[in-house]
Amino acid sequence: MDGGAGVPVGLVGPHEPRVLVGGHADIQPQPGPWRPPTPAYQPYERPIDRFLVPVSTPPYAVGRLAGKIAFISGTGAGIGRAAALVFAAEGASVFGCDIDEDSAAETVEVVEKAGGVMRSLAPVDLSTQDGPREWIDAGIEAFGAIDVLYNNASALRSGPFETMPADDWYFTIKNELDIPYFCTQAAWPHLVARGGGAVLNVASVAAVRGAPFLPMVPHGAAKGGVLAMSRHLCAAGAPHRIRVNTIAPGMTRTSATAPFLDDPDGPKAHLEARIPVGRVGEPEDVARAAAFLCSDEAAFVNGANLMVDGGDSAMAG
Repeated sequence: MDGGAGVPVGLVGPHEPRVLVGGHADIQPQPGPWRPPTPAYQPYERPIDRFLVPVSTPPYAVGRLAGKIAFISGTGAGIGRAAALVFAAEGASVFGCDIDEDSAAETVEVVEKAGGVMRSLAPVDLSTQDGPREWIDAGIEAFGAIDVLYNNASALRSGPFETMPADDWYFTIKNELDIPYFCTQAAWPHLVARGGGAVLNVASVAAVRGAPFLPMVPHGAAKGGVLAMSRHLCAAGAPHRIRVNTIAPGMTRTSATAPFLDDPDGPKAHLEARIPVGRVGEPEDVARAAAFLCSDEAAFVNGANLMVDGGDSAMAG
């Protein structure tokens, strides 16, 4: 989520000069905390192969996030877009953001066409201290409260350790460790006022094991920091009923990793051979696990790190 300094940050949309992406009349700002109505119960036959279910199709009879207001960063593409779709399908009202205004608006359009409720702030640079506050404040103005904070947004630079420029190290730490820190800090008083909630940070398999096929020292260090930070936030949140967990995706296909995975000389075949489920991850795999951790079904899950890697981290070698 690399944003240039000085980029004007605003609420975008077709309905008024500064309106959130997605302008439903039924979700205009209301005085006091606001919750969307809980959807009526509709029986749904769960398919055998969950991986074949379209993201827009709720895989449960009653949405596990019904009535929740979920803030998800980096919703313009990849796992963030998948999370917006899954969370909305599970009944949450979603407030997203992205550095790319067009992709942010496209995600809102996709979510709304699928029957979900979503607004978004774009463009916004979360790597600054002001960006997270502006995003959180805009979401509180739109929905009145926050129940879930999913710190999905990040950006990294990788390369050989011995020749890596200092700027690449600082860039990665800023975009992978500073972003969840400042976003959580901005959301914290609102979660306290709400009487609790769920924070989900994104670690990585790289936080717990090295990657011989790809040099990722700054990435591993930043995600290791996220893992440690989240456990301390778990302790800090205990008096306020704020749960803090991390999710650790393995190699997942996104627009950023596609060139790497599609390289005929790349490590995809080796990766898939060692992953017990026999494939790399898809954004929906991570998004569905995230939805569980942010739901009341995970009420007793706190300070945990959920590996979403097909079993890769369980394998030796």
